[in-house]
Amino acid sequence: MEQIRALREHLLELLKGESAHISLEAAVTDFPGEHINAQVAGSPHTAWQLLEHIRIAQWDILDFSTNSDYKEIKWPDDYWPKEEGTPEGWNKSVQQTLGDLQSMRDLVAEKETDLFAKIPHGTGQTILREALLVADHNAYHVGQIMLIKKSLQ
Repeated sequence: MEQIRALREHLLELLKGESAHISLEAAVTDFPGEHINAQVAGSPHTAWQLLEHIRIAQWDILDFSTNSDYKEIKWPDDYWPKEEGTPEGWNKSVQQTLGDLQSMRDLVAEKETDLFAKIPHGTGQTILREALLVADHNAYHVGQIMLIKKSLQ
């Protein structure tokens, strides 16, 4: 039981994103609203596109992890925004993204959650795998957002 408790703590720390990386929250909460659609040299995406991609992918992973009626969305079309962002859209996306991240953290923290059990409607995935996927995916794209943020200074 001690090993499972330690694993949960490590996963929660990893999902928070402050150990080896800047957290998602720190990267997006003070991003300059007038630059969310800015294209900077060397970046194929804007900060808005990256935030929305994080939001959509994270929501999809959470939905897959918790919803027995999960419906797969189409890659890559459904994972990227079609429109430019607005400051209001940015704020809404930030709130949903952080809320869904907390929901994934809550799922991992629940003692009743078997981190190793196969998700019944999946093809061998576990909550452990899905939590690691969220943390890895978020870290990658948060790094891209920070590169854009630094380039705009």
